[in-house]
Amino acid sequence: MRVIAGSARGKVLEALPGEDVTRPTIDRVKEAMFSSVQFLVPGARVLDLFAGSGQLGIEALSRGAKSCTFVDRSEDAIRVVTNNCKAARVDRQASIRHSEALSFLATARGPFDLVLLDPPYHHDTLQEVLPALEHCVAQGGVVLCESESEAELPETVGTLHLQKQYKYGKIKVSRYEREGQE
Repeated sequence: MRVIAGSARGKVLEALPGEDVTRPTIDRVKEAMFSSVQFLVPGARVLDLFAGSGQLGIEALSRGAKSCTFVDRSEDAIRVVTNNCKAARVDRQASIRHSEALSFLATARGPFDLVLLDPPYHHDTLQEVLPALEHCVAQGGVVLCESESEAELPETVGTLHLQKQYKYGKIKVSRYEREGQE
């Protein structure tokens, strides 16, 4: 697993052992995700919920995001995110939080311009998190959700509207955008 573009390009990142703990996003999917938001990333405030190794948020910081808040419930994952942020030299722009996703969202300040969601598969986690996330997304902000390809996601969640879905084998990436007035 490595950073694929930007200031930390080529930097190899640490991952937790075992796919039951974290499931690194493959380069092809990560590249497609960031290509779809390439003009939004520079200067963006990013939230990497279910951070795992932190690879998605670190990719955003490497590509010019202003800041990234990393959230994970696992202490081991938080340690890995911290190490990876230091190794990629993006630790000054990183805020790393040890918390359950819904607990964090209940008190999150935001707004975030880009939200990256890669939760555990087969648990309907996205259906629970999307409604709680809506208030944290900036007007015009984007939420990218990685899920198993057969996951059913709603077309609309409050002011978040499903714009596109991309399939990469067993993986689906769904893009939501926040519309409406502030």
